[in-house]
Amino acid sequence: MSEIAFDPPVGLPDISTMEFWTAPHDEREAGFAELRAAPGLPKYPERFLEGSPFPPGPGYHAVARYDDVWQASRNPELFCSGQGSNIVDLPQELNEFYGSMINMDDPKHFRLRSIVSKGFTPRHVTELEASVRAKAAEILDRMIERNPSGTADFVQEFAGPLPLEIICSMMGIPSEDYERIFDWTNTILGASDPEFGGTYERLMEVSLEIFAYAQALGEDRRAHPTDDITSALMNAEVDGDQLTPQEFGSFFILLAVAGNETTRNAISHGLRALTEHPDQRDLWFSDFDTHTRTAVDEIVRWATPVIHFRRTVTADTELGGEHLSAGDKVVLFYASANRDPAAFEHADRFDVTRALQPVQVGFGAGGPHFCLGANLARREIAIAFDEIRQRLPNLRTTGEPDYLKSNFINGIKRIPCAWD
Repeated sequence: MSEIAFDPPVGLPDISTMEFWTAPHDEREAGFAELRAAPGLPKYPERFLEGSPFPPGPGYHAVARYDDVWQASRNPELFCSGQGSNIVDLPQELNEFYGSMINMDDPKHFRLRSIVSKGFTPRHVTELEASVRAKAAEILDRMIERNPSGTADFVQEFAGPLPLEIICSMMGIPSEDYERIFDWTNTILGASDPEFGGTYERLMEVSLEIFAYAQALGEDRRAHPTDDITSALMNAEVDGDQLTPQEFGSFFILLAVAGNETTRNAISHGLRALTEHPDQRDLWFSDFDTHTRTAVDEIVRWATPVIHFRRTVTADTELGGEHLSAGDKVVLFYASANRDPAAFEHADRFDVTRALQPVQVGFGAGGPHFCLGANLARREIAIAFDEIRQRLPNLRTTGEPDYLKSNFINGIKRIPCAWD
């Protein structure tokens, strides 16, 4: 990683280094506690991926407190997304290529979201419940059959395949391509991890491959529609507008990544949390329907799979006691906000009965960029643990996770598990 030449804040943890993000999680949480207690919004230098042709910018302000994350998220006119959601600046065409709607402001964002939201209505998610449950049962049975010793890698055998196969099935992707989609999404979100490439060149190579795949799939479904989401999106209209192949290609990257990686990591962190807090596991599993709504949101709060997104200030303003000028970057650290004791009583406690208010921000803090797939993710997590409860009630993690080397995704690459 490279950097620009100014020092991080004195006396505070340097969250701009990979050393911070690869440290034990309790050290990271302690660092966020220091940031929340610091006055204003501390400013940090930018790092960027090895080999990137784009130089680092002028730095960013770290937004670590819950109330400040909430305020910025609910004021998109002052804190915009259209200049990029990554910390480092990219050309506008690359912003939209990688982020699709995430890197757009209204009215462009509203137009695209109006089209794609047709595939993610609560009614549509409810209709998917039976197929999600059948898929979860099938994958658990497959895990048991392939691992007669009663031990396995939970990510490889269950947490990874479940959301991957669901989102691929929804989009009409042939099963023989699932592994390729899995590898592509690992590389895109694991760009800073040497195991998945670790270079800008590899990131671009994979991005072009998945984009070409998506465009071909979209064009085929426009000409030959079936009953999958790809067909619905390619043929949907809002005020006479349809998605262009370019827009669908970018949205495909977003959907394949967000619909796969984030739920995978929530489920992985969830099993670890339930293993480490057996009283909470017993409480939830003994009265599953009563506690599922709060338990699922607590897993998302606890895991916070997406660590941060950036916003750009559009006019002089103040946030968290810090004067900000137009053009300043602010990075909203959801991982810190979700452990803020000013918002959550006993924030460092895993509690499956935690009240739904205040809202955990693992799906974003409201506003126009609230996670489009939140309803689907909640259902997948709930069904995953319901099937575990019924089929393998003593499934547990048995060792430390192998974490993704990333300051963006709180990912678990591997975690051993066992059952009797």
